[in-house]
Amino acid sequence: MTAQAYIDRVLAHLPQATPLRTQIAVELRGSIDERVAHGEPLADVLGQLGDPLILAESYLAAVPLVPAPLGLRVWAKMIDVLAVVAVVAIPAAVAFVLLEQPFRFFAAAEAIILAIVGYAGYTILAEWTRGQTIGKRMAGLHVVRESGAPITLGQAVVRLLPLFLQIAWIDALAILFTDRRQRLFELLSKTRVVCTGAQEPATVEVTAVEPAET
Repeated sequence: MTAQAYIDRVLAHLPQATPLRTQIAVELRGSIDERVAHGEPLADVLGQLGDPLILAESYLAAVPLVPAPLGLRVWAKMIDVLAVVAVVAIPAAVAFVLLEQPFRFFAAAEAIILAIVGYAGYTILAEWTRGQTIGKRMAGLHVVRESGAPITLGQAVVRLLPLFLQIAWIDALAILFTDRRQRLFELLSKTRVVCTGAQEPATVEVTAVEPAET
């Protein structure tokens, strides 16, 4: 593995909204290059730095995660729902007008199903790949693992299960009683919704990782 490939793997475990991504890359590159210049084999240097995920989480541990306020979460959710409904409503309205009366019921039912499936699919894909939906981006929020790392596809799916199990209100009620304002299925999936802007404290310093003592 090349030094750049290793750095890219570390950065891949950092959310896109994480501050200091560039500084982390520069610090890692400088640390690796310096040790290689002093005669250490690149493979040994990368081996001592360890698993990219663990290294990324060590950087994230220095960045406090601020739980998202309930009001912002509700606002973000409303934006996402309205966006999906708007996309589905236009063709559904056209079909409703053009179809004969007996078929209008089926057009309405199909629109509702498409809206639910579209909302779930979009939310899973957006949170998995970007950590944010449109609503969360506008509200300054993003979804992360409890460590602060990006969530996996499986975690994104688990987060949406209450929608299909029809227990969304029970799931959401837990926000009022958990320290990190997590839903029940966020606790289960080990994910959180945090404030993006709050992840930029002036006291955070990124330092090069030193080789383990032998």
